[in-house]
Amino acid sequence: MRKTVTTRYDVAEHLRTPEEMAAYFEACLEEADGDAAFIVKALGDIARARGMSQVARDAGLSRESLCRALSGERSPGFDTILKVMGALGLALHTAAVLPTGSTTRRSIRADIRAARC
Repeated sequence: MRKTVTTRYDVAEHLRTPEEMAAYFEACLEEADGDAAFIVKALGDIARARGMSQVARDAGLSRESLCRALSGERSPGFDTILKVMGALGLALHTAAVLPTGSTTRRSIRADIRAARC
């Protein structure tokens, strides 16, 4: 009987374009449920996909400090997060968060959809 050989899945190997990286980060933000380490690790995945050394140079950080900051074991400062996001070509956007089921929330979503068409 043959043994099944498996390899560890690395999302960084599948993030090829800036659009894929942005979509991945957006999905991680939605799924994080307040888990800052999860979000930081997602940035680390994108940085590895882009090339950690290049991202470190573009962010003005050493490669070692970037790796530590994005390991998920530490809480990097917001300034570091902004530098890394800038180096990755990502931006933060805001949206109003209203109670689930709120009429206002539904009307805002409808307004957004209508504006996109």
